[in-house]
Amino acid sequence: MINPAELPGQYPFTRGIHPDMYRGKLWTMRQYAGFGSAEESNRRYRFLLSQGITGLSVAFDLPTQMGMDSDHPLAAGEVGRVGVAICSLADMETLLDGIRLDQVTTSMTINSTAAILLALYALVARRQGADLKKLSGTVQNDILKEYIARGTYIYPPRPAMRIVTDLFAWSGVELPEWNTISISGYHIREAGSTAIQEVAFTLANAIAYIDAAVGAGLSVDAFAPRLSFFFNAHSDFLEEIAKYRAARRLYAHIMKERFGAKDPKSMMMRFHTQTAGSTLTAQQPDVNVVRVALQAMSAVLGGTQSLHTNSRDEALGLPTEESARLALRTQQIIAHESGITKVADPLGGSVYIEELTDKIERGAQDYLDRIDALGGTLAAIEKGWIQAEIQNAAYEFQQQVERGDKIVVGVNRFRQENDQALAALRIDSSIERQQVERLRQVRASRDHSAVKSRLSALEQAARGSDNLMPKILAACEAFATVGEISDRLRSVFGEYREG
Repeated sequence: MINPAELPGQYPFTRGIHPDMYRGKLWTMRQYAGFGSAEESNRRYRFLLSQGITGLSVAFDLPTQMGMDSDHPLAAGEVGRVGVAICSLADMETLLDGIRLDQVTTSMTINSTAAILLALYALVARRQGADLKKLSGTVQNDILKEYIARGTYIYPPRPAMRIVTDLFAWSGVELPEWNTISISGYHIREAGSTAIQEVAFTLANAIAYIDAAVGAGLSVDAFAPRLSFFFNAHSDFLEEIAKYRAARRLYAHIMKERFGAKDPKSMMMRFHTQTAGSTLTAQQPDVNVVRVALQAMSAVLGGTQSLHTNSRDEALGLPTEESARLALRTQQIIAHESGITKVADPLGGSVYIEELTDKIERGAQDYLDRIDALGGTLAAIEKGWIQAEIQNAAYEFQQQVERGDKIVVGVNRFRQENDQALAALRIDSSIERQQVERLRQVRASRDHSAVKSRLSALEQAARGSDNLMPKILAACEAFATVGEISDRLRSVFGEYREG
């Protein structure tokens, strides 16, 4: 049964980080978007804002994620495909044109090049006249899960961690309201992990980041209140609710007992949730609306601080405006019609939920103990141990689906002949040509000597121990590109090769 001492808003925050939860303020409704050019993505953001979203969420294309400009040979065919192409300050200004950054919170899903994209965002805000001290949002900046689950890394883990902690330190002074990292279990779950593994490996990464920041001389209570998390909302409804509760409680104990945090805000796990892309099916895509609604409700019942609901057509391509609107309406119905926002932790006290919360916490703690025994998260990643655990879980789940032990509606049961396909949004191939031409114009019109000197200053800082963020910001202000800045860091840090 529930511990009567565990009240909402009180340590260890099992029942939520606020005493009144959504009675005081609803979660932030974000819809992850970004595709093609900065102009196209700007139009989609304006549309979503007109439909009632309360926070932006930016997706970047693979070249931007990998520190390559749109004219790089390896970028061919990928420009603007899975997110928006951003090469320079000019692109970021276009992306955010007409959107007051001091009046909206923005989440940017970017990791290896997070420091560069945050610098670009801050420069746009400054040009708008915004007070950077009040700027609010989140940059994912979670490089460790790239080695574990996604693969959009550039540098080896240890220099990559330096960039992460430099961003922590710089933002603590320049952007004190900004969430400097979103430690992501989402992609770990998308790669096939179990719920317990999602909690465990996310917290293992958090421990590594906190250790690195403390090792760099930062006080825990100086940066921990701006740490945030990102979880998956998967299909097992009750397990997901218990997962969020267990993660909050375990994190609170870690911060207080392992790191000696004193500020209660350092012990509060604040997290964003996205419904599970891996559960969406191309078969009978309208059924995805039901999946997403249940997953979103589990996130709300579990106490999320912000939420993205996937669109029904994302297994087929980029979401259309109609599908994106329907996904947002799903959140709005939960918020305003379901009645579940009237109570903090509505399922707290349920025998099953409490037992499941305890079970997930124990399982995750067991994984953390094993990772400590291996020498910590970085060592476990370098040995491939965490990756193997996820791969084994993914293989076992797929075997269960193929045996029919796990039912996926429309896939291995309840199939429907002649599924009517939804019209998916496609990226015109001309987008790439136009983006490359804009990039060439930026390079031709900028002050070449300023770019050269600021890139050289960045490289010199990388060879030493100075914080890299001021040098990155200066290079961005001179219209140095994402690829050029990344290449200077590559020349010092090298590139990571798995295996």
